[in-house]
Amino acid sequence: MSYNFIFLLIYFIILISIGYFSSKKVSSLSDYYVGGKKLGYWIASLSARATGESGWLLIGLTGMGAIIGLSAFWVVIGEVVGVWISWQFMAKKFKKMTDDYGSITITDFLVSRFDSSTNVLRIISATALSLFVVIYVSAQIDITGKTFESFLGLNYYTGIAIGFGIVIFYILSGGFVAVAWSDFFQGILMFIGLIILPPVIILSLNNPLALFSGLKEIDPGLVNIWGIGGFSVISVASVLGFLSIGIGFMGSPQVYVRFIAIKDTNEIEKGKWVAIGYTLLTDSSAVIIGMLGRYMFTKNGFNPELILGVGGEDVLSLILNQVMPNIIVGIYIAVILSAVMSTVDSLLVVASSAVTRDFYQQVFYPEVDQKDLVKISKKVTFLLAVFALLVAIVVSVYSPTRTIFWFVIFGWSGIAATFCPVIIMSLFWDGLTEKGAIVSMVTGFISVPIFKFVFPNINYVGLYFDKLDVMLPSVLLAIISGSLVSICFNK
Repeated sequence: MSYNFIFLLIYFIILISIGYFSSKKVSSLSDYYVGGKKLGYWIASLSARATGESGWLLIGLTGMGAIIGLSAFWVVIGEVVGVWISWQFMAKKFKKMTDDYGSITITDFLVSRFDSSTNVLRIISATALSLFVVIYVSAQIDITGKTFESFLGLNYYTGIAIGFGIVIFYILSGGFVAVAWSDFFQGILMFIGLIILPPVIILSLNNPLALFSGLKEIDPGLVNIWGIGGFSVISVASVLGFLSIGIGFMGSPQVYVRFIAIKDTNEIEKGKWVAIGYTLLTDSSAVIIGMLGRYMFTKNGFNPELILGVGGEDVLSLILNQVMPNIIVGIYIAVILSAVMSTVDSLLVVASSAVTRDFYQQVFYPEVDQKDLVKISKKVTFLLAVFALLVAIVVSVYSPTRTIFWFVIFGWSGIAATFCPVIIMSLFWDGLTEKGAIVSMVTGFISVPIFKFVFPNINYVGLYFDKLDVMLPSVLLAIISGSLVSICFNK
């Protein structure tokens, strides 16, 4: 057995053990969904960041750094700002309100915030989360398959089956407790793996000082902050699209459930610096890794995607095989899988909570026993995971040229555009009404596929919307629509 498989076996044993021991701490629905609201700041912040980053960080963002170079740092800036705003201005207020309401899900919070007497908010939440979580999780499963295929030479479908099986086991065993602790462990792996690699690569170069000039020689756009082609209206649209990715940290349920689960507001203040520092260092490292790979493997006039893969997504694999001993590569495979699984587990638990508690219990069977509800939650989690697996398989067959970065961002944007506007307005504007919240959520939900598939095909302006992508226009439209309805129909 090769060292790669040995390291992976150890990694999987650790995850399975976390799931097993976490199962001993689950005795209620609150334990299963928010860990009994007992998380310390290290666990909460690292698990939140591991969940927020996902597999796109190691495969998608490294590839982006390789293809577009320095301008990929706009993504880093957007994420750091988004994380800072979330922890600095929103987390404490959200934690206090959810504790006052006794909320254990995002929907619980919204229903209590508006003193809702209908089930509309619950239905919208459950529908939106189920749909976009399936898309988001399918993108992560796709990354798993590509990882096993690229690094180990295993069949793509064998890879996704292995990853699927492991993550399902520990989620079903321990719920949110298992998710939080496994994400903590996986977040540390991601951090160490990303931080160590750039210095190692630089030390392996014959002439590290020639890096900047070398990239400039390959393509001047690689060292231009405005990207290939320099400053233009198109590049401004791209920059806004990159920056807006950070909006997703200002209300996405899979992130904000950590604020519900954290022990108290004092832990939030401490966790803020951990979250910000983690984001800055890991994201910057990912972009630098991609740029280093572009310098190492391509030359002027070369099509980078012929060498580095579609979207540059093979760059990490190529670098590791070039600069790291074989014994270390297995560790990095575990790092990539950590990025994937730390996102998949959180998303599935959050979506399961929406379907089981916010829909099944609150709408149809309010008197259902808590133990029975935990069992139902596990079944829902499994079914959502199966749907995601099927979507990943279908996409792999019908879209062989897909890039992981934009596949992930679509699911990320769908969740964010549905929930971020209404959470932001709920926290800071007393004038938001239930009708306004409903319209905002529906608008955000619908806008994402429209801005993704319709607007880019419009003559003259389509290219700009394509570069801008879906997050910013969808969120803005959701805020505007929710505000107008609240003002005009406030009775």
